[in-house]
Amino acid sequence: MSDLLDARSRRAKSTFLYPLLLLLLLACYFPSIISRALVEGDRYSKSCKNTIQGRHLLADDQGYVCGVLSINPLSGCCPQTSERFSCQGCNLSSQCCDSYEFCVSCCLNPSQTVKQLAVKMKVAKHATAGTYGSVFNYCTGRCRHNSASVVHENAYASEMHHCFSSQLNSSGLVMPHSEVESSDISIIIARKGESCTSACRSKGQTCILRRLLDLNKCEVLQKYLSCKGACVGSIGSDQPAEVIDSAPRHLHPGACLFTTKWAFLSCDGSHPYTRRLCPCA
Repeated sequence: MSDLLDARSRRAKSTFLYPLLLLLLLACYFPSIISRALVEGDRYSKSCKNTIQGRHLLADDQGYVCGVLSINPLSGCCPQTSERFSCQGCNLSSQCCDSYEFCVSCCLNPSQTVKQLAVKMKVAKHATAGTYGSVFNYCTGRCRHNSASVVHENAYASEMHHCFSSQLNSSGLVMPHSEVESSDISIIIARKGESCTSACRSKGQTCILRRLLDLNKCEVLQKYLSCKGACVGSIGSDQPAEVIDSAPRHLHPGACLFTTKWAFLSCDGSHPYTRRLCPCA
């Protein structure tokens, strides 16, 4: 009889404990589930344009790149966990890429394309041609193959034939920007230890990453900075820049520095002993 009572008691306890444990689990995890759902719901409530044509990849108008099976079929958006503003397979100097989708994603990066210029650019050269109207339309239009990227009618001028630069010559190669002709940017000398992102923002502008290549030359550095300690090739995300006079001797006080590794070029880089030369727009 006592065994029967004990069994009933255990069943009663378990019947009470299981719902209690379930309530505790819900209390712990429910807020995070709801929060995540709200974030995703907010993203997917805003429909996206995307490149549509890719067999394996897509790029949406927020700059995300994802596999075709990852795209949200209702919103047309890539997951936010995807790569954003990715320049994978791109040459930032020529602004050309080996993949259409990454070309569009890279082009959508505000540091690569100035919105005010892109939306006003004509789709074609003739006088009656309309403008792109949006950065996404500009990027998808520029990154497609065009006659300037083809030679002999059936061969590409380069493996990187998806280009978003607005300056293509007849050979399909990007015409280099002349520093003297940089009417679309303001060249600003940042304060000691300040990044170009911060220096441009203080002027109500944005740092243009691709134009750092134009400034990463001794002749340009020597025009805007004193470069009393010569011009030295270096490696660092704070370059091109000038080393301040009060810097330790091993850092070459007064010297101008240009980076020999383009991959290190960054609008966000800074160093406590340098003043950066920044392209802003």
